[in-house]
Amino acid sequence: MTMRARILHTSRILALAAIATLAGRVQADPAQDARMAWFREAKFGMFIHWGLYAIPAGQWKGERIPGFGEWIMSHARIPAAEYAGLAKQWQPRHFDADAWVRLAKDSGMRYIVFTAKHHDGFAMYDSPVSEFDVTDASPWDRDPLRELAEACARHDIRLGIYYSQAQDWHEPGGAGNDWDFGPDAEKDRDGSYDRYLRGKAEPQVSELLTRYGPVSCIWFDTPDLITPERGQRFVDLVRELQPDCLIDGRLGSAGDYVTTDDNTIPNLAAKGDWETPMTTNHSWGYRSDDHDWKSPTEILFKLADIVSKGGNFLLNVGPDADGRIPQVCADNLRFCGEWLKVNAEAVYGVGRSPFGGEFGEFSPTTRDRHGNPVFLTRSLWRCTTRPGKLYFFYFGDRRSTLELPPFENEIRKAYIIGDPDRKPCRVEVINGVRTVWIHRQGWHATAQVLCLEIEGDTVRFKD
Repeated sequence: MTMRARILHTSRILALAAIATLAGRVQADPAQDARMAWFREAKFGMFIHWGLYAIPAGQWKGERIPGFGEWIMSHARIPAAEYAGLAKQWQPRHFDADAWVRLAKDSGMRYIVFTAKHHDGFAMYDSPVSEFDVTDASPWDRDPLRELAEACARHDIRLGIYYSQAQDWHEPGGAGNDWDFGPDAEKDRDGSYDRYLRGKAEPQVSELLTRYGPVSCIWFDTPDLITPERGQRFVDLVRELQPDCLIDGRLGSAGDYVTTDDNTIPNLAAKGDWETPMTTNHSWGYRSDDHDWKSPTEILFKLADIVSKGGNFLLNVGPDADGRIPQVCADNLRFCGEWLKVNAEAVYGVGRSPFGGEFGEFSPTTRDRHGNPVFLTRSLWRCTTRPGKLYFFYFGDRRSTLELPPFENEIRKAYIIGDPDRKPCRVEVINGVRTVWIHRQGWHATAQVLCLEIEGDTVRFKD
């Protein structure tokens, strides 16, 4: 098993265990509920992967290196000293923290998670602990994290920070770099891994939580070698320094919410608090050859799918080495933001679908390569809820009617949110099924949202 596969396998096991734990909670924890309140309201966030890996942008010494852009040091087996030389080229002429935060806001995103240190070990902020950081190792004498924190405060966007706690390919004791520093198992045995944690990772987490104002969440990743005791040290740091800061699901110890595998949406609605991180193309870090962008319609469907299943959507952008977010990516996100202005009440702070059949079903005959039944996804509609209201996201192209799933509540009113006059939609029973006639509204007709105002606060089903 490759290092990447092993890390993903470990993350998947931890995510499944965390989902089981969350699903098994009988009574809510008031302190946990208070911490999670903003997250449950926000639903949509921006992930930003930006670092030295944006300079090679998927190429090394004239050769295309397959895989994620931010993994180029590992995939090309670049010696740590040679990779560190990239810092001398770091001079992003077009970086504008305010523009990035405005893009997030214009796109309908409520929080940002910025990569303060990825697996390459380079701190994208002014770190007193290490000279391998943006202000000491590069000619660019600016702290992008500080500028982002200030811009987030100006625009009322919550700031989250990504920190690679386990992997650090620059440090002899950090996990992941076996081409320079030998196998991780040896680092674990000889104590160098714990020296790295205590000498760099833990102090840098302390810096991040004490020097940049309120941090809404800290996003750990790839928890190789993180034992419960090691993980608890990070938990204790966060709880001591910023008690309201959320911890994601990839620390290696229980966090505040579950993080799914990369680009993975659960097939069915999941209990508890969770988040799907996803790329807008195929890489997290910038690659100059990756132009396969998700369309606005794809993004909106995935947002509706995730929110209707009870989760949050953390969608990534990968700025280039000059600090520019690719224009096609930015245009697509702004299109989604215009749609969200019209349909905000169906997305932010809503409850998950009370139904489930709309998501699809497991095939009774087809199996994947592991022998598991293949899930057959349906994509005509999704549903979110508020007390007394159901919101149906309708993605049909040609049909003008939506057959409603069976429920007992009387429908008091039906209308399209995007209709400024909110003209009533006709509801009639056809062949024993309540059916709504959908009117199409304007440029956002690919994702109409039908609101049903119903009798009672919650959906009732026949016994």
